[in-house]
Amino acid sequence: MKKISVLLFGLGLLSLSSCNEFLDKLPDDRAEVNTFEKVTQLVSSAYATASPGFLMEWSSDNVTDNGKTFYYQPSQDQVYRWQDVNTNGNDDPRQVWGYAYYAVGNANQALADLSKVTDGNVAAVRAEALLCRAWALFCLSNAFCMAYDESKADKYLGLPYPKEANQTVDRRGTLRELYENINADIEAALPYVSEEYMAVPKYHFNPRAAYAFAARFNLYYQKWEKAAEYASKALGTQPESLMRNVARYRTLSGGRKEIHDNYISSSENANFMLQTAVSYLGYATRYSSFARYNFANFLIGKEIYWAEMPWGVGTTNNTLYESHLLYGSNQQVVYPKLADEWEYIDNAKSRGYVHVVNPVLTADETILVRAEAEIMQKKYTEALNDMNTWITVHCSPSYGNMTRPTLTVASVKSFFDAQTTVPAEYDTSESMGIKKPLHPQGFTIDETQTNLLYALLQMRRIETCMQGLRFMDIKRYGIEFPHLIDGEKPIYFKAGDLRGALQLPADVIESGMEPNPRTN
Repeated sequence: MKKISVLLFGLGLLSLSSCNEFLDKLPDDRAEVNTFEKVTQLVSSAYATASPGFLMEWSSDNVTDNGKTFYYQPSQDQVYRWQDVNTNGNDDPRQVWGYAYYAVGNANQALADLSKVTDGNVAAVRAEALLCRAWALFCLSNAFCMAYDESKADKYLGLPYPKEANQTVDRRGTLRELYENINADIEAALPYVSEEYMAVPKYHFNPRAAYAFAARFNLYYQKWEKAAEYASKALGTQPESLMRNVARYRTLSGGRKEIHDNYISSSENANFMLQTAVSYLGYATRYSSFARYNFANFLIGKEIYWAEMPWGVGTTNNTLYESHLLYGSNQQVVYPKLADEWEYIDNAKSRGYVHVVNPVLTADETILVRAEAEIMQKKYTEALNDMNTWITVHCSPSYGNMTRPTLTVASVKSFFDAQTTVPAEYDTSESMGIKKPLHPQGFTIDETQTNLLYALLQMRRIETCMQGLRFMDIKRYGIEFPHLIDGEKPIYFKAGDLRGALQLPADVIESGMEPNPRTN
């Protein structure tokens, strides 16, 4: 069978998208990339404009089936059922894969062209290009690979990792090789990262974003000490000053739109890096055409924003700010962090492409990265300090009969000892709740770590809801759960489930790329 380059596949894919005008100009621009200004423009195109967020969010336990009476999209149904996705929408594997490798190709071209550039901070641009390459493949690996497990890293499949411009790579390699390549690019880049040449640093790998990325990667890589170190470099000495001022959102008079506009603002200190994508990730949380599989009221109530936690429960006695900032119908209850942004292609504004602006790296998530890494190192005082910082920012001093908690090892143990652990094999319409058994992939945890991680993972679930990262936490911790299906038996996701590595696009498999296995 004839093999095709993953880079050429990505370039061919984009002819179907909204980037035609850019691509019409790119070959001529590329041939003349010999100045600092031109190479920085090329690096700006090394950020993928498709996102795996939709695929991962609808694979997670954040969404459920509202019933057959509601509309849904074919790809949404396939993702929810952990089936191979055979559609060709903006959020589907074909687009996500193609745009990621297109970004990698542009990063590699920029790295090659830097040899011709004699003006400007070449080292900093090289660092940004390396981070773009690593980021594109890290995000792709979260969707199409298993979670890193040191004992299985030589068995699990990785992804092709092109390092030269116009290079054809048809071998996936192992997950260990993939993580080693990502790590090498990050380590080579970090000493030289600078935002001095960036017009809008929040849309690039500025220093805080670079270290936040390095922290999350090392957390997934199970390099706890490095994850904490890099998170600290991203957060600086006063992380409280960088955290999102969620309390202010309750004072905004413009409703969900004003909350969204503030959430994704480049002037928001908490947003380390924003990334745009042609995606229904925000749109799907608002419009009835996606209502069947979505953020249902009962799931929000039992497992996410209104779930019983030390900071409260429900809406009457809950100090969590987000619990009072939810909008939508019973089938689509969301905190309006993401929304649909439209790129119109006609003057009447009747046709266009739906985009999402996603704060992919933030202070609030990074402090939870550090807290998790500290738990794994049994640095409980430091971990609790970070977790309580998150609580202070995200919870009011009091609401109803509840007061904002200060977590301790003892209080966390007491709280979770009183919670019911529900086995994954339930088949009712009730939620499992927040205490789902943990089956860590490639590492072990003791009782104290387990209890602290229950709290930490719930904070992460709230912080990253709608953005797809919950599915990586599920994969990393082997969290088992069902997807309920109206009129059918539930389907179950198990610890180490091979469906956690979503299937590659059919085009890529047909070209000779090894597919993800579905049986051991």
